Amino acid sequence: MLKSAVDCLSRVANSIAIASNALGTLVVLALVVILNIDVIARGLFDAPLRGTYEIVQFSVVMIVFLQLADVVRVDRLTRSDGLLGVIHSRRPTLARNMRRMINAVAAIFMGLIAYVTFPEFLHMWDTQDYFGVPGLFTLPWWPVKLVITSGTTLSCLIFVFKVVSAEDRPEMIRVPEHDEASK
Repeated sequence: MLKSAVDCLSRVANSIAIASNALGTLVVLALVVILNIDVIARGLFDAPLRGTYEIVQFSVVMIVFLQLADVVRVDRLTRSDGLLGVIHSRRPTLARNMRRMINAVAAIFMGLIAYVTFPEFLHMWDTQDYFGVPGLFTLPWWPVKLVITSGTTLSCLIFVFKVVSAEDRPEMIRVPEHDEASK
């Protein structure tokens, strides 16, 4: 019963992570369009697109945190798996337990980031603080804080599901084989 509930919640979290990643990709495409418009406007009309600098700052942070949970989901978060690969070939249970501990620590850190940024989001929502140059171009801070909070919360949940399910993905570890076929 508990396992099926965890599996169901994990599938929901994974689906949200995939959708968030797709949204991050759309932000990348929008950023490409905006940058191209800015370059063309500068070149042809000697008039840059207002707010390009602010939009780039805004977008880069959003892209990272929109795509973070999916990166965690597919085990592509930057880390060194060399030691785990060596240990896995000799002692798979130890490697699996080490991976679970690493995922637990990562869940704690993601949870802490979400815990710290959520009150900042609420504050920015209430005060409607903005960044940019008043009179030229401004954007509110709260969407960035919301994306950081939701991205780290979702990443925390996915890490927790990895710990609970003991999901071990040794196929993601590339250990060179020392046989004739690999030469």
